[in-house]
Amino acid sequence: MIEIKKEGVLLEPTSHEFEKGGVLNPSIVQNGDDLHLFYRAVQEGNRSSIGYARLSGPNRVVERYDHPIIVPEHEYESKGIEDPRIVWHEEDALYYLFYAAYDGKNARGAYAVSKDLKHFEKKGIITPAIPYEKASELLGHMVIDRAYYEFAEFMTEYRGDGTVLLWEKDHFLLPKKINGKYAMIHRILPDIQIIYFDSFDDLTNYHFWEHYLAHLSDYVVLKRRFPHESRNVGGGAPLIELSEGYLMIYHAVENTTLGKVYHAAAALLHKDDPTHVIGQLDYPLFSPTESWEKKGEVGNVVFPTGTARFGDRIYVYYGAADSRIGVASFRYHDLLEELMA
Repeated sequence: MIEIKKEGVLLEPTSHEFEKGGVLNPSIVQNGDDLHLFYRAVQEGNRSSIGYARLSGPNRVVERYDHPIIVPEHEYESKGIEDPRIVWHEEDALYYLFYAAYDGKNARGAYAVSKDLKHFEKKGIITPAIPYEKASELLGHMVIDRAYYEFAEFMTEYRGDGTVLLWEKDHFLLPKKINGKYAMIHRILPDIQIIYFDSFDDLTNYHFWEHYLAHLSDYVVLKRRFPHESRNVGGGAPLIELSEGYLMIYHAVENTTLGKVYHAAAALLHKDDPTHVIGQLDYPLFSPTESWEKKGEVGNVVFPTGTARFGDRIYVYYGAADSRIGVASFRYHDLLEELMA
């Protein structure tokens, strides 16, 4: 078993209006010893924006804005901008910040770009306006996990009528293109998938998505395999590039008699084909054990969304009980040995 050190709570809600309700699910940009942290900030009424803090070292906060850095402006994000993931893309020399845009009914993927981490230009929605009913038809001819259809049925019934659009979350780019194409991790419940495209304009093309969904089984990165993943898995932090492959820290959701439990999990993916899994832990990397992880807005949640590396340790930044931000760390060689085995 890998020795995990729970470093404690990094950020709590403040009295500022935009983050009274909770701070959670941060994404990290590391520049040497400086960490730029972009996190989901929730105001009362459950409307989210993106907050910002800067760290010196893995867990010392030296700056924190008293206002959000990105706020809802458009109808498609009118009820919240949630769960940012930010990646520096080498070929484009741009930071890409992806987020879930929520309008009160539909959760869809959107993104913004920046050159300086201060000014962000929103680029809009990049996921399809495909109702679950239509998505089920497109998936219908494939040999695929029955849970895809069960989630489609649940979302249609729970969220409303057949106009509920396919929920798309947990988006982030890989830091480099693969075979000349952008590669983006995303999640259509219950698994984690990857999509390749030539231009971001492809992602606004309905027929591009129709074709992709009709061949979705070819693009599954991680499936539910183990007991701690019994409900679903989802993309967590942007990938960590190592000589051995891409290290993926993701979230896994377990159905238990007491309700859902969110775990942090880990896998090692091949750099040239991330659907080729080199190794995957068959147990959680870490789970809710502390009182502040077990009790909050949503109990029993550790939701990893950011990482940083200092020396021989990797630090994982995560939402704890949907209320605050925690940090955990481990020796990355220990994890690699487990994954390579």
